[in-house]
Amino acid sequence: MKLDLIKDQWLEIVFEGRNKVYGAYELRKTNQKTTVRALIIGSFLFFLAIAMPLIIDMIPDSQDDTSLDTKITTVKLPPKEKPKENIPPPPPPPPKVDQVKFVKPVVAKAEEVVEEPPKIVEIKDKKIGDETIKGDPDAELTVEPVGNGPADVVEDNNIYNTAGIEVKPDFPGGMAKFYKYVGNNYRTPEEEGLSGKVYVTFVVEKDGSLTDIKVIRDIGFGTGKEAIRVLKSCPKWNPGEQNGKKVRVLYSLPITIQAAE
Repeated sequence: MKLDLIKDQWLEIVFEGRNKVYGAYELRKTNQKTTVRALIIGSFLFFLAIAMPLIIDMIPDSQDDTSLDTKITTVKLPPKEKPKENIPPPPPPPPKVDQVKFVKPVVAKAEEVVEEPPKIVEIKDKKIGDETIKGDPDAELTVEPVGNGPADVVEDNNIYNTAGIEVKPDFPGGMAKFYKYVGNNYRTPEEEGLSGKVYVTFVVEKDGSLTDIKVIRDIGFGTGKEAIRVLKSCPKWNPGEQNGKKVRVLYSLPITIQAAE
């Protein structure tokens, strides 16, 4: 006998002698109905999804209520400025020299010439304008106020260091002569065993004089005071220069003191 799988004959053969109350038997028995039902429902939903845009187009659109509440806001405009009244027009400046009307040269027939252009002699030492005006030779001449000229040059009173100066200050005859001058004029205190160095700084001014003499370190017994005295009596130096101008330069001087043997 040929077995048809579509019909329920195979199901009876499979579950012959078995418990048919078990759920598997009922599921397989109703499988054909369930499949057909699922196919019909699925086909309906598929066609419904395809036809949905067409159905939506057939539905008439609801008219929107375009009536809106209009809120009116009051805006205050700035008041218009009233034109100033009773303001006389500015008077035209009086001509100081004669002015001759300039007539543009136009090519025309001789009988059509209405006004001839001025001659060179007539416009010599005169202004050219749209009309002829007689100048007033007695009119007052106005002269622009004279300026104060360039501002005063600020004097350079800065104190420069010898390390960065273009032209260093120098003692007349050279620094060897300066050291000799200090050695000859310095009075060493008569103290037994006195030796050491006295450090002094001073400023060589623009005129070569020595100012702001200070003792940085001394060895006592009036050695620093004596150094100040010698420098104050020193002749003028050749001042230092920066950018072609004389400037103030700070100078330092060590004075060595040795005890007489």
